[in-house]
Amino acid sequence: MPEQLLFGAEVFLNGLMAGVMYALVALGFVLIFKASGIFNFAQGVMALFAAMTFVGIQDGQVPFAHLINAIFGTKIHHFGWELHSLAAIFLTSLVMICMAWAVQRFIFQYLVGQEPIILFMATIGLAYFLEGVADLMWGAEIKTLDVCLTDNTCLPQGINQLIDAKTYDWFGYGFFIDNLDISATLVAMLLVTVLIVFSQYTKQGRAMRAVADDHQAALSVGISLNYIWILVWSVAGFVALVAGIMWGAKSGVQFSLSLIALKALPVLMLGGFTSIPGAIVGGLVIGVGEKLFEFLVGPMIGGATENWFAYVLALLFLVFRPQGLFGEKIIERV
Repeated sequence: MPEQLLFGAEVFLNGLMAGVMYALVALGFVLIFKASGIFNFAQGVMALFAAMTFVGIQDGQVPFAHLINAIFGTKIHHFGWELHSLAAIFLTSLVMICMAWAVQRFIFQYLVGQEPIILFMATIGLAYFLEGVADLMWGAEIKTLDVCLTDNTCLPQGINQLIDAKTYDWFGYGFFIDNLDISATLVAMLLVTVLIVFSQYTKQGRAMRAVADDHQAALSVGISLNYIWILVWSVAGFVALVAGIMWGAKSGVQFSLSLIALKALPVLMLGGFTSIPGAIVGGLVIGVGEKLFEFLVGPMIGGATENWFAYVLALLFLVFRPQGLFGEKIIERV
């Protein structure tokens, strides 16, 4: 096979895996918007907060250590233990559930019935608040995220051996695929499967879909909106944790991690703001599209097309199909 064709296939596969990473972030937006009509600008910061909390718990770091030391003159920084990745994920999930309860209890409970722009502005305030709390809790330095998926120690032995090498020799051509991308793809597939099964076949999932369809009708049959919204924010928090771990392992846990939310916006515009499958398909289209466009067209126009390709594609969708590929049709009465 021609080497150029194999290189194109490598770019395509890496684009698919990058798209999965984008879709992980977009899923959090979709879950909250579908159930409550809130466009959660804080989703990227939630991923940052979850990743920093995961690293802090895993390394045994004392929360608010800098603040405690400044007030009381102490010099405490660590508890003296390190936790396994799975234990740290479990404890961080509990923290995200507590955060979901606090967000609903102290913010959005008092904003029921307000205009969408007010709810959106509330999520902007929430984003800056969470970013400040994360800084106070765990410090602002760049952290290295050590999760077992990066070296495949959490995976079954057969899968571990299958993806143990980063370079594959196909027809004499070195075919490079990153271990972390493969792990992220497997985790994302599992997460999406669980979310679909949860929403379709569980009582809580059906209640979430009922709330998404009609709040008043859901109330009339005894569904608690507060409970459902706490559940939705908790699930979105767990999705943010998974996305934060994957992106943090890829680029380090730093405050620029919150900007991954900006990459999810074109994904949402393509897939639709109310569709879980749309978030996945939109992520894959963006990931593959930007990689192939850079590969095929980038050299002709000076490169660096990955920075703007997704937004140009999203702009075209806004002009010709504003509801996205899987979004609900926009019907206006005139």
